[in-house]
Amino acid sequence: MLAAMEELLDSWPGTLLVVSHDRYFLERVTDQQYAILDGHFRHLPGGVDEYLRLRAAPTPVVERAPKGPGETSAPVAAALIGSGLRAAQKELASLERRIERLQRQASDARVKLADLDQSDYQLLAVEMAKITALDDEGSGLEERWLELSVLIG
Repeated sequence: MLAAMEELLDSWPGTLLVVSHDRYFLERVTDQQYAILDGHFRHLPGGVDEYLRLRAAPTPVVERAPKGPGETSAPVAAALIGSGLRAAQKELASLERRIERLQRQASDARVKLADLDQSDYQLLAVEMAKITALDDEGSGLEERWLELSVLIG
């Protein structure tokens, strides 16, 4: 039955959400893996191996820091206190600028695509490859931005 499901999913033309505890099945039929770790939904570019590595790693210490006078305290990850927090905030701002720049470049490239000779399929393919590379780089940066946003809170 598992082989029949794998065969069916290999030929599936659309997007499908697969939930399973069978790591071999997941790696066989999916392109991207995600997991819920420490109460957060997280992308796992390294697949199930990355998930196992993260599960085996010790979880960060959580401290309580007061929000202000008379307010209750909220959890703060120890790794993001002081200079670690500032570094994460700087990286987040840098990512926002880089994502915006990549989106602008991809948008400009799409507009310029209309000015090209539409019968020159090779040139169009080269330009589309450039646009796809910009989009892929932007997606990777957006994933890192999301991870940092969750850590910072």
